[in-house]
Amino acid sequence: MQIKADQLRAHLAKGRLARLYVVGGDEALLAIEAQDAIRNAARASGFVERTVLHADGRFDWSLLTQAVRSGSLFSQRHLVEVRLPSGKPGKDGAEALLVHAATAADDALTLLCLPRLDRAARDSSWARAVEAAGVWVEVADVERAALPDWIGRRLGRQRQSAPRPALEFLAERVEGNLLAAHQEITKLELLFAPGELTFEQVADSVLNVARYDVFALPLAMIEGDRGRIGRTIEGLRAEGEALPLALWVVSEELRTLIRLKHETGAGKPFASAARELRVWGTRLAATERALERASARELADLLSRCSQLDRLVKGLPAARSDSDPWLELTDIALSACAK
Repeated sequence: MQIKADQLRAHLAKGRLARLYVVGGDEALLAIEAQDAIRNAARASGFVERTVLHADGRFDWSLLTQAVRSGSLFSQRHLVEVRLPSGKPGKDGAEALLVHAATAADDALTLLCLPRLDRAARDSSWARAVEAAGVWVEVADVERAALPDWIGRRLGRQRQSAPRPALEFLAERVEGNLLAAHQEITKLELLFAPGELTFEQVADSVLNVARYDVFALPLAMIEGDRGRIGRTIEGLRAEGEALPLALWVVSEELRTLIRLKHETGAGKPFASAARELRVWGTRLAATERALERASARELADLLSRCSQLDRLVKGLPAARSDSDPWLELTDIALSACAK
């Protein structure tokens, strides 16, 4: 069966462990916490011996069968942890996981750690077999809009709380970095007693540990988040990010919007056009709203400005561009948000 990461604690509290667990997701903090929770529950249930297998491209999958069958003389119940960083077991690995899902014994608990799988891999026979044989823990990313509430719940675990402006402030400072958020929340527990924290207490103790991700720009553009666009580009500039990469990311998003405008204008349903252009998940609704804000001509003009900016970056004359390329990029991205 499949459960969400926030349901894992309740599942483990029942005391009836499955013989196979999968933790899949790209959010490092939440994946680590889920894996630790399973390890702790396994240890409490008598699975005291632990074998860790790193399944890289040259991994011998027969080692999985050997590890499951080779409990020590002093520990009949043992935990076998398989780390699959690519999420792709290959032909031999897929066959080994199919067999393992069907034959794994009750005295061995298997923990398979992997990144978020794409749709094809998630629908593969080995993934379906593993999920049917045990518990698949889906670790979802924490979206920016949900980050203040996530921080508030984490503070609640340590019997602290903070006003909404303080939660928003902390979310802004650790944007895109849950590990940093965890560190700052833990620091608040060490600095202050349980209870309500003030905005000043939070602001004084939190460091600016924001991780500005150039690939977060497209989402900020289609969501119309002008503040986030400005902060992200300013942060990228301060951190020494290469301007051509940021320009390429913005240009690609504009091209996608232009293609969607053309396809939907020709009568194709938005859902079909978006799927063909690999627009899905949380981006789907935001992209549809973005198409309503700008005309095809406006988007084409912004893409033309990107072309002019590319000339400026290369040292060529560009009459229509601001002399500061970062300011020009900011204006282009902000113009995509204009209603």
